[in-house]
Amino acid sequence: MDVKNCRRCRRIFNYIGGPLFCPQCREELEAKFQEVKKYVYANKGATIPQIAQDCQVEVAQIQQWIREERLVFADDSPIGIACESCGSMIKTGRFCDACKAQMTNNLNSVRPKPQQVQQPARREKDSPKMRFLN
Repeated sequence: MDVKNCRRCRRIFNYIGGPLFCPQCREELEAKFQEVKKYVYANKGATIPQIAQDCQVEVAQIQQWIREERLVFADDSPIGIACESCGSMIKTGRFCDACKAQMTNNLNSVRPKPQQVQQPARREKDSPKMRFLN
């Protein structure tokens, strides 16, 4: 049994996995997330500070939900966060599409290529003919 302290309320709880929040804090956080989600849907032009103030949630928590791709905004929305690599504005996630592509290319260039196994040349004697045993 793994026992941890909750990051929000500091209570001790049985840690199973995931974020270091006790079940009660996790439920409260999920309820706040649903409230923010409904607010964003109803107020499409709201900014992150305005959402945080009206829903009584920290700006950092909203940004975390955006980075986790739990909150996704339309392309015409004024809400955006900075790409962690280049700083360009993105609507969700941690990296912009260009940085994702660059990281993928970098990882693919480092990974060793599988070598082709060459089949031995067939001799005429080994042709695919039917054979009979005496």
